[in-house]
Amino acid sequence: MDLRTIIENRYSVRSYQQKEVEEEKLIKILEAGQLAPSAVNNQPWHFIVVREPENHAKFSEIYHRDWFKEAPVYIIVCGDHNTAWKRKEDGKDHTNIDAAIAIDHMTLQATELGLGTCWICNFYVKKCKEFFQLPEHIEPIAILSLGYPNDDKIPVKKRKALDEIVHWEKF
Repeated sequence: MDLRTIIENRYSVRSYQQKEVEEEKLIKILEAGQLAPSAVNNQPWHFIVVREPENHAKFSEIYHRDWFKEAPVYIIVCGDHNTAWKRKEDGKDHTNIDAAIAIDHMTLQATELGLGTCWICNFYVKKCKEFFQLPEHIEPIAILSLGYPNDDKIPVKKRKALDEIVHWEKF
């Protein structure tokens, strides 16, 4: 599959088969995140892989969606604010940006491997930090659900036209 096809085929999966994700595929997905670029190459990310049933139960308190409980694997993508680059002019912390790039790499790799993902940002951060024992300076940025989609029908993506979002030479 070429990159354009992978991008076109990636969508937010909200129904998963109860099928285990192979270790070698999971490692490839994690390596894709590892290979992502980051500001000043600081790589301020950590990936917590959650597969055990007793840990899956914790997610019902972190994110309240029934479909979410179906995923066989979750990857909690965390950012380390102590190691992230901060822009000198205004102090902008690039943790979220760097983590987002890693997440995007992982979602595209998962798609290429026939797996589905959903990128979740609307969850209870304090409970996530507590349940998974995150240090103070480590922030859970997003949770990536991962598994084999129940449906192979790719939804139609609604996107703005290029002339609505592209500006040439000035805004």
